[in-house]
Formats: sequence, structure tokens, C-alpha cells
Amino acid sequence: MSELHDEPLAGTASTVTRFLLLEEPGPWGQEILTDSRLSSDVRRGLEEMSAAARVRVLFIRRHGRSSGDHPRCFAVDTHVSSRWVQTTTLQRPEEVLDLDLSGFGSADGVGLDPHHDPLFLVCTHGRRDTCCAERGRPLARALSHAYPEQTWECSHVGGDRFAGNLVILPDGLCYGRADAVTGPQIAGNHVNGKVELAHLRGRTGLSFAGQAAEWQLRSHLGVLTLDGVRPLRQVRRDDRTEVTFSAADGRRWEVVVKTTTAPEHYLTCARVRKHAAPRFTLLSIKPVR
Repeated sequence: MSELHDEPLAGTASTVTRFLLLEEPGPWGQEILTDSRLSSDVRRGLEEMSAAARVRVLFIRRHGRSSGDHPRCFAVDTHVSSRWVQTTTLQRPEEVLDLDLSGFGSADGVGLDPHHDPLFLVCTHGRRDTCCAERGRPLARALSHAYPEQTWECSHVGGDRFAGNLVILPDGLCYGRADAVTGPQIAGNHVNGKVELAHLRGRTGLSFAGQAAEWQLRSHLGVLTLDGVRPLRQVRRDDRTEVTFSAADGRRWEVVVKTTTAPEHYLTCARVRKHAAPRFTLLSIKPVR
């Protein structure tokens, strides 16, 4: 549906900076914290942890749903000033409730083992939206072949209408409309320190308008390096958002985008009501001193 309406990708990534990933092979219900094979105590505890630490809980699994005897767990902070991944192996799922998540937001993390490789998460949450399964699984299969240790299927990450969805952590880069060909190319570019603008939805943690502004600036400058531009400041005035970025060469840039809404339509095949998605129009890009 999104493609039929020619909906732009830029400015559509979830605005999340903290993730807790728990290996749970499934099946996953529509809402993982109310409908999964985990005990009600674990599901309720995860819900409380998520609210207290402002963390997005995702279930992950290897492609094909294979799982070891002991589930992996990852804590991820994507904030630009404290970006990290830490991991542990649990003896049983209940142990996730013993984690101390108070270290989110700090450079030291939550006390688990450092994990230095990027994580490639592919949404295959078919109970949430069938497109995520139909388009996500071929993407997950191809990525698992190319990067078997780094690739995981994951539960709902937002933006079902842009399936196949690929999230790369800890950089927090979200890509949409990826497939078995473009997905491994995106991952390969990331390993080599580059973003792929054609499929980039945005960077988690930035506002939707901020994501669109980063895309516009990267496109304007031709900057593809991962940290080639960094957000410094954002100011919203009515329907206009001004975002100041620093570039790797030391220059600063101000990007102004205008937020409007598209006509209402069905965002996905599964939706029963029409919604109006935001649109972002570039007003100006200029260097600042």
C-alpha cells in the first residue's frame, strides 16, 4: 500500500534509543508481551522493565526458528553520545528479570559483556502484519547466509508498510523495502562504514522531522559515511523544524523541513481504518558559523 501511494521512506523510523533483545523462537502473537510462550510472570516483568527504563523490548530468533538451550539477550543503546551493545547468555528466560537496566544512557552500559559487531535485525512478525513475514523472511534468509552470526529475525519494529524492514544496531539505522538482493548490499555497505540512502528510513532516536533532515543533508552533501553528519540541535516552530548538524569536515549545517500530512489512506493491507501519514518538505539547507 505504501508503494502504491508513493510514500517516501525518509523520516519514518521509530523514535527509540534503547532496546532489550531477548531470544524467543516463537511463535509470536500480535503483541509479544501479552501473547507468547513465555510465562505470564516473565511477560509482565518485561512490560514493567520496559516502562521503567524506557526500553523497547524485541524478541529475536535465528532464521528458521532454531534456538539453543540458553537464550541470548542483548541490551542496546543507540544514543549518539553513548552508543553500545552488551550481551549475555541466560540459563533460562526468567533470568532476564534480574538485569539492572539503570545503566542505559551512560557510556558504561548495564554491566553485560561488550558486543562489538553490528546486529542486523529483520522484522518477520507475521502476526502483526503478513507483509513482514512475506517480505521479511526472504530478506532474513539472504542476510543469514551472508552474515550468520550478526543476523536475527525480530518482532515488530514499526513501519510494517515498509517491509522488508532492516534495523542495524547500535547505529540505529532503519531501512525499508529491502529484499534478498538489496539487504546484503545494505549490510555490506554498513560493515564498510557507509549508509544506503535509497532505502534509508532514518536513524532511531531522532524525531521524524530530524530523520528527514538528515536524509536531505546527506543527499545534498553526498555524505555516506556512518558518522559523516551528527545532529547537534533541533528546534520546532509550528510546522517547521530546524536541525543543526555537524559534518565530519568540521562545518555546521542548518536544515529546515516543513511537516504536512498526506491524504488519509490504508497504510497497510491489514489496517481497517484510514490514517494520514506525515510528509516532510525541504525548505532550506545552509552552512552556519
